[in-house]
Amino acid sequence: MSIFLSLILIQPAGCSAGPHVTADAAVLMDAATGKVLFERQSHQARPPASTTKIVTALLGFEYGDLEDEVIISQKAGSTGEASIHLFPGERVALGDLLTGALVRSGNDACVAIAEHVAGSEEFFTLWMTAKSRIMGGQTSQFFNTNGLPHKQHWSSAYDLAIVAREAMRRPEFAAAVKSRHAQLKKRQGWPREIKNTNALLWTYPFADGVKTGTTRAAGACLVASATKNNIQLIAVVLHSDDRFGDSQRLFEYGFNLTR
Repeated sequence: MSIFLSLILIQPAGCSAGPHVTADAAVLMDAATGKVLFERQSHQARPPASTTKIVTALLGFEYGDLEDEVIISQKAGSTGEASIHLFPGERVALGDLLTGALVRSGNDACVAIAEHVAGSEEFFTLWMTAKSRIMGGQTSQFFNTNGLPHKQHWSSAYDLAIVAREAMRRPEFAAAVKSRHAQLKKRQGWPREIKNTNALLWTYPFADGVKTGTTRAAGACLVASATKNNIQLIAVVLHSDDRFGDSQRLFEYGFNLTR
């Protein structure tokens, strides 16, 4: 009898093959218990791109007052690529900055959050790394607040899952990442209405978060949350060829396991 056939015959009853996932690294976690239901290279250090902003926003919610008025610095106002188009000297509520970071992936908003909460982005990134470690992360090392390319800035699928799990327990965070569209309610400038970058919110009925990320080094990334029959799962896919499809397949696999 071949080794392959032997393995099939001794496979435990009820055991099924894992989901088809194109991502180089992935993890599926039960949000209630933290139990890992599926993983692939989940502790491998990788560039996380804008999924970094989950950590930034979590600390912003924890240590800031949403009504605080933030004066946008030259550094924040000149931070490029994905942005909510802040300009130096503008006054913006911290709550709007957090919404802009999570929903529209504003790199500029992340710098402004860090400077307001910690005094500087550099000091804030030390908090980010420490926060990940405190929650059980083993890999993350953050050198900026938004995931723009940096050769020493990395995280892992597992670390991002545990941070997202913690962040989703905060009602303000969960409400922001669940929104397909959001308003920057107290902002005087443009834009005031923003659209979520997470297409899974439109294509998968149980999706309720969390954050996309894309750079050349990181590839297409997604930290996602879905809730079905009062069971919430967190899925992370890094450097994926089909991040939304990967996440949906992970969720369906997980919900079938937990039903």
